[in-house]
Amino acid sequence: MTQVEQIKELVAKNADTTVALAKEIWGYAELSYEEFRSSSALVEALKEQGFEIEEGIAGMPTAFKASFKCGSGKPVIGLLAEYDALSGLSQKAACPRQEAIEPGGSGHGCGHNLIGAGCYAAAVALKEYFIAHSIDGTVVFFGCPAEEGAGSKQFIARAGYFDDVDFAYTWHPATVNEVGSKGSVAIMGANFIFDGVAAHAGGAPHLGRSALDAVELMNVGANYLREHMIDAARIHYAYSDPGGTAPNVVQSHAVIKYEVRAPKVNQVQELFTRLVDVAKGAALMTGTKMQYEITMAFSDYVPNRTLGVLMDECMRELGAPEWTEEEYSLATEFLRTYNRSTMLGIRESLEEYFTPDEMDKALQKPLDNVIHPFNPKETGYSSGSTDVGDVGYATPTVMIHVATACLGNVGHSWQNTAFSCSDIGMKGMLRAAEMLCLGALRTLEQPELIDKAKEELKRKNGGGYSCPLPDYVEPPIGKY
Repeated sequence: MTQVEQIKELVAKNADTTVALAKEIWGYAELSYEEFRSSSALVEALKEQGFEIEEGIAGMPTAFKASFKCGSGKPVIGLLAEYDALSGLSQKAACPRQEAIEPGGSGHGCGHNLIGAGCYAAAVALKEYFIAHSIDGTVVFFGCPAEEGAGSKQFIARAGYFDDVDFAYTWHPATVNEVGSKGSVAIMGANFIFDGVAAHAGGAPHLGRSALDAVELMNVGANYLREHMIDAARIHYAYSDPGGTAPNVVQSHAVIKYEVRAPKVNQVQELFTRLVDVAKGAALMTGTKMQYEITMAFSDYVPNRTLGVLMDECMRELGAPEWTEEEYSLATEFLRTYNRSTMLGIRESLEEYFTPDEMDKALQKPLDNVIHPFNPKETGYSSGSTDVGDVGYATPTVMIHVATACLGNVGHSWQNTAFSCSDIGMKGMLRAAEMLCLGALRTLEQPELIDKAKEELKRKNGGGYSCPLPDYVEPPIGKY
């Protein structure tokens, strides 16, 4: 058999277990840092395959490292798995009508159950291939919780777990098939805590110093700041603790969460410093005291261009998932759940992949059946963020996208939760596992390519990973 045929056979051999694992994690739908059953399911499955397990890495109970070593153990391949869900996105599997399993419950609206199980399938297939062909190397499966929260990969990278990894691959459920050419922006988040003096708002307001007023003034200042930052930057906020519900009390305590995004880490840090100054000004104007605690930060993600070209070739060799007419029909039903305004936005988002003539044809059978070309010269960024970026500053890293939902499907939606436990989602997941496996093997076969990828990394990080989080910041378990 050819190498591709062997990989397909190895992934297929374990397909039933992989699908069952994806469905099990989907059913748990555990939130950030609470993925105890999900991580345990992956740990037990990997133990059965002979992987050595280190649990609770980098101070996170649901993070782990699973390793399988052959021969000398070099080179070392990293696979990045996720398994956390999102709140409020409970939805019946494969159902094109909004029907929550548990109203208000959580759901896998980003498909992380598929990422975890897909990386498991790739890790096991690589292990089997190594044994069959007496290949030297180590497969390392990184169990990474809380990507939807404060993240974990930056803490794992800061703890040095990627220092000996020669390269890392991962994937993400998507609506198109590609090595993502664009980067993801950096992000930093913090809680801003204001403390003042309580007083009767009617009888003695002059004796009070309102923390809630300080928060409101911080928001005003942030609004003015938005005009004076780069176009690609973002500032988000949410009230964490408004200080109470009684309007006749001067609120003495209030907390607001802020997150800032920008294409590069240094741009985020500069913008965050300006936001802190705004908070200081709000405290000064209200006679309150302000402190802030940084809760999260991700570096920007840019795919390693050297390995991106190789992975693009591997994806083309394997081809897109092969869809049935029944799957096309289900995808069409899901697409029809979006209103006209959303559909206009979907068409606009797909313009970079399809010409106007191709668009109409594609949306008639809305499951992506091609591999879209990787552009190693791309310099643009999408507006989202991921802690995969920190791995990409520690070791050469590439993330691929594989279709597991209808074209244009909106992420973090009930539709996405439904797709994450559908035949469409499972088929995309298994093809992603094959792609990760083939890409890892082709990389191992070319030591000079690994060296070139590392030189590219050195130009990017200046010779070593620098965590965007201060050393004192620990994983905000139970706090984020």
